[in-house]
Amino acid sequence: MVNRKSLSLDFLKPVVELEYQIQQLSKIALDNNLSVKQDITNFENQLFNLKKEIFQSLTPLQRLNLVRQADRPTTLDYIPYILDEWIELHGDRGGKDDSALVGGIGRLNGDTVIFIGHQRGKDTKDNVIRNFGMASPGGYRKALRLMQHANRFNFPILTFIDTPGAWAGIEAERLGQGEAIAVNLREMFSFNVPIICTILGEGGSGGALGIGIGDKILMLEYAVYTVATPEACAAILWKDSNLSLEAAEALKITSSDLKVLGVIDEIIKEPIGGSQADPKYAAEILKKQLMIELRLLKNLTGSKRKELRYQKFRKMGTFYEG
Repeated sequence: MVNRKSLSLDFLKPVVELEYQIQQLSKIALDNNLSVKQDITNFENQLFNLKKEIFQSLTPLQRLNLVRQADRPTTLDYIPYILDEWIELHGDRGGKDDSALVGGIGRLNGDTVIFIGHQRGKDTKDNVIRNFGMASPGGYRKALRLMQHANRFNFPILTFIDTPGAWAGIEAERLGQGEAIAVNLREMFSFNVPIICTILGEGGSGGALGIGIGDKILMLEYAVYTVATPEACAAILWKDSNLSLEAAEALKITSSDLKVLGVIDEIIKEPIGGSQADPKYAAEILKKQLMIELRLLKNLTGSKRKELRYQKFRKMGTFYEG
């Protein structure tokens, strides 16, 4: 069922209206002791087909709006389903503990792993605490500390990307935002342990790349991954943020486009209606793929993983001129 928080999405209005009709029919039948089971079944089949049709034809901008919804599962929604046991770890050992970027240690199918991920809020108050999932330099340094711990003790690293971008405030710049992200990029290429990155919702700019260097890049079906938001791109290129629809098309931000371009490795299927429709099932699908990828990566030596990781990113952006 579509969450009421998603009502602002125009393309979901037919789904919401049909769901409401099914609810009303069920209520009337119950109040008047009527048997309309077959009618309800027909409506539910119609609803399923309508959802399937809508979600198969989403535009890039519609996907972006979908993953920005408050009911979209976040890193801490997925972790309890993916890891058998886990504990969150705090602090960058430099006086900061950024709530927009979380991390910890846990077990995946018997393997001890380090997990790191952006964390958005669920409502206005929570978003203020989490800074809308936009990490500060302290967040990236916390992530680096945990990744160095993983490399030291030979623990695989799982990262979960879901941010509109790194925090761009004056304080973030003063504390070295660009340097913090750059160091993470350099260090992630040097780690011997397996690294699997998953784009859960919105992967925006350097904020995503700060924990986005890995041996395997997975991406949820309706997620987006972009160098800049369509609104920012339109404002920069055409001085008009209202042209975000054209920008979204040109940026190639969808999972299918990025798979063709070689930016990501695997597309993770989502339930009809997106992962917010059934977070537990979405997590089960992701967990299964993470286990497969981790098993394959563990068969490689550390030096081989590093070489393949380096070559993977070196090949991005290759093109041929006629």
